[in-house]
Amino acid sequence: MFTGIVQGCAEVVSVELLPGLSRLGLRLPEHMLEGLELGASVSVDGCCLSVTSMNGAIVTFDLMRATLHLTTLEKCEPGHLLNVERAARFGEDIGGHLMSGHISCRATITELDVAPNNLRIWFSVPDGFQSFILDKGYIGIDGISLTVGALREGAFCVNLIPETMARTTLADKEMGDEVNIEIDPQTQAIVETVERVLKTRSMV
Repeated sequence: MFTGIVQGCAEVVSVELLPGLSRLGLRLPEHMLEGLELGASVSVDGCCLSVTSMNGAIVTFDLMRATLHLTTLEKCEPGHLLNVERAARFGEDIGGHLMSGHISCRATITELDVAPNNLRIWFSVPDGFQSFILDKGYIGIDGISLTVGALREGAFCVNLIPETMARTTLADKEMGDEVNIEIDPQTQAIVETVERVLKTRSMV
């Protein structure tokens, strides 16, 4: 599990295409290396990945075809920066909200509203996911725990404070860029249950 509080940005140093998977090499920030072991879980732009090898600060992860198809990691190239977070430990503060690192879908940036000390970003989401996104609810964007600022048909926005802009890659995104979205699982479960009950009642 993760908290959605990004601990640093990791540079992509290599992308190796192998049969059925892609091997991603990242240069992790030094403060994230202590105690890191093979098999450990790391959130990379919101995707829960397992460490497959380590060579100093260079850590590699294997991405299966399903992960590449669903997430933006298929577009990684050397030099790109990605948000990273080590798995949460028992007893640590949960500053954001609990996240699994299982991406629900991609969203596309449709509007950037830049103001002093604030950035509002609007995202369009695929059909079938809008009902799970609630005003003032939690959402994970590229591994960042954020609060939904507002909704409109097929889209939602978030507001970034200077700290979030400085600690993550989200402030560097441009119009048309895609991001990884993790829907809050509790919200999804409640919405799906209500929809199922209403559908059952309508059939009676």
